[in-house]
Parts: sequence; C-alpha cells; structure tokens
Amino acid sequence: MISYIIRRIGQAVIVLVGVTIIVFILEHLLPGSIARAIIGPRASALQIAAFNRQYGLDRSLPVQYFSFLNQLIHGNLGYSFKQNMSVDAIVAHDLPNDLLLVGVSLALALLIAIPVGIMQAARRNGMVDYFATGISFVLYSMPSYLLGLLLIALFAVNLRWLPAEAPQQPTITGVLSDPAGLVLPIATLTLITCALFSRYMRSSAIDSLAQDYIRTARAKGLGQVAILSRHLLRNSLIPVVTLVGISLPGILTFGLIVEQLFNFPGIGLAYFNAAVDGDYPVVFGVTVLVALVTVLGNLFADVAYAILDPRVRYD
Repeated sequence: MISYIIRRIGQAVIVLVGVTIIVFILEHLLPGSIARAIIGPRASALQIAAFNRQYGLDRSLPVQYFSFLNQLIHGNLGYSFKQNMSVDAIVAHDLPNDLLLVGVSLALALLIAIPVGIMQAARRNGMVDYFATGISFVLYSMPSYLLGLLLIALFAVNLRWLPAEAPQQPTITGVLSDPAGLVLPIATLTLITCALFSRYMRSSAIDSLAQDYIRTARAKGLGQVAILSRHLLRNSLIPVVTLVGISLPGILTFGLIVEQLFNFPGIGLAYFNAAVDGDYPVVFGVTVLVALVTVLGNLFADVAYAILDPRVRYD
C-alpha cells in the first residue's frame, strides 16, 4: 500500500510541474507583455522597463521560471495590482464561502444519490427505476445556468418564496446570516451533481448484484436490506469515490457559473471578474491552485479506490 501511494505521489508531482510550466508559458504569451497587461496600455517604455527590472521580468526565461516555481512552493500565488492585494489573500477571503456552497451541495448530492442509485438497481426496470432515470437524465443534460434560471423563475419570480440573489455579504458569517439566499444556489449544484452520482451508483450497483458474492449471500438466507448494506454498498461505492475525488476541485471552479448567476461572493465569481477585467495574476494564481487541488483530488480518489478494492494496489 505504501509503495502504491508513493508511486501516485510521484506521478502527482510530475503533473504539477507540467502544469506550472504551461501556466508560465501562457503568462508570457500575453499580448504585448506582462508589464503592459498589468500597469496598462498607456505605460511608457521607462515605466515598463522599471517594472520588469523590479519583478525580475528582464531576466532569462529559465531563471524566471525557477523564481516563479520558488514563489509557488512558498505559497505565493501572485499579486493583483488592480485589487492591490495578493492572490493568496483573495483566495483566503473567498474560500470559506466556496467550501460552504460546494461542500453542502456535494454532501447533499451524496446523501440523495447513493440510496437512490441502490434503490434503482434493486428495482431495475420498474416504475421507480424508469422515473428516477428520466429525472436524472433531464438534470444531467441541463446546463447549470439554465437550471438556475428555471429555479429563479419558479421560486423567486412566480412564487416569491426565495430571493433570486445569493447573500451579498463577503464574509462567511454574513453569508450564513441569510440562509434563504443560499437555497437556490445550493439546490442548483445539488440537483446536477446528484443526477451524475446516481447514474454511476445505479450502474455500479447493477454490476455488483450480478457478482457471485451476492448470490452466495442470498443462498445463506440474508435479507435484502442486509445484502444491500453489508455486501453491495462498499463495492458499488468505488466509481462514486472516484467522482468525489474528481469533484474536489469543484470547490474552486464548479460553482463558477452558479456564483456568477446568483452573484455569490466566492472564488468562482472572483475568477470570472478577473478574467473579464484582465487581472491576469488572479487568473493564473487561481489556475495553479485549481491544478493543485485537482491533482490532490485524483490522488485521494486513487488511494480511496485502493482501500475499497485491494486488488487495485497490486496491479
């Protein structure tokens, strides 16, 4: 098991280095120059030269890359000159809001999708299975912005039960002070994620029901509930665990469209605004952070996969 984890960590480090190289190259492919993109198109040649000298942009590309990599290792994601604050501070300020929004949505989706997927597999080709499959296909194929707009039109415009806008307080305590404003953004993310998880859970559970150990458990006289909870659940969770690991970067990015739609103060909205305003340090800093979380999420999925299925670690 330890050697398996070491191999996966080595692969993760290689991927991260590759991502930093790509981000560094993209940063230097900006139209004009980094200095002109940051301090503005009206900057003089002397101002650009002074900026390049101050931040080491007049040195060779290999030297700049290793300086860039050294900053990342020390947790420095860059500095936003337009907002006059570091990217680290922006992420630290907005991350709790994203953890709340996406974390609650992911937890609710799992709580709904796992029992629904198992129920569909246990009652395959029945009315319940057909109904749940139809609902999940509709939700899975629907763009998040469209689902969000439909929820706004129904619950905010027509019924007037909920606000159409998310809480506008920038802090986590301010967001929690307006729980009604969280309902529609969380519901949008939960419904789409639940549709994805339930489809994988149903497929995995159907495959597990055809295995010999399930037939053996039935031959021993175990009831349906005991078979599903003690024998089926763990093996059927393997694909879902992989999806959860892949979904971890969604804490930073999955809510981008939903945050922009509901004007939710999170990293997704900050990333969107930075891309629109040309605040490239924020764009590149968040991109590197998302890559790191993506690699860690895949590493978590690999390790969890190996724990649930010991055969994997020996392949």
